[in-house]
Amino acid sequence: MTLRAMSADDLSDVLALEPVLFPEESWSEQAYLEELADQTGTRHYVVIEDGDGRFAGWAGLAAVGGQADILTIGVRPELQGRGFGARLLTALLDEAAARGCPEVFLDVRADNDRARRLYERFGFTPVGVRKRYYQPSGVDAIVMVRDSRRSAVPAGQGVQA
Repeated sequence: MTLRAMSADDLSDVLALEPVLFPEESWSEQAYLEELADQTGTRHYVVIEDGDGRFAGWAGLAAVGGQADILTIGVRPELQGRGFGARLLTALLDEAAARGCPEVFLDVRADNDRARRLYERFGFTPVGVRKRYYQPSGVDAIVMVRDSRRSAVPAGQGVQA
């Protein structure tokens, strides 16, 4: 597994997977271009490649004012459950710490048990619900937070890559 900064050159791979992984909430190319334009500011996006150097997934973080938000994590379906998501999450948590953000928030679909278990392994706890957040499906979002000042799980611990 190799991690590197995401660039506009990665968008064809990302946009091919968006509708597969997030069929009702896919981001547009324009949305990603705007996010990537702020890579040196409040945003941080990474790509992960498999052992053969093929695109395996991506993740994004917003960090400002001592608080960070995980914006997206996506892994090719055939590679899920193999540690790619955990590696991406670790990279985002490390970046949040480097930017002085002990609190990291995220929203996860209430029906995405696999992702919720991953986040819980990293010390995220539920703190709220956004009713019918995901549209048009109407699925709730579970708001989760990880506070590194209180978490007993350091980034990268409790997971197997």
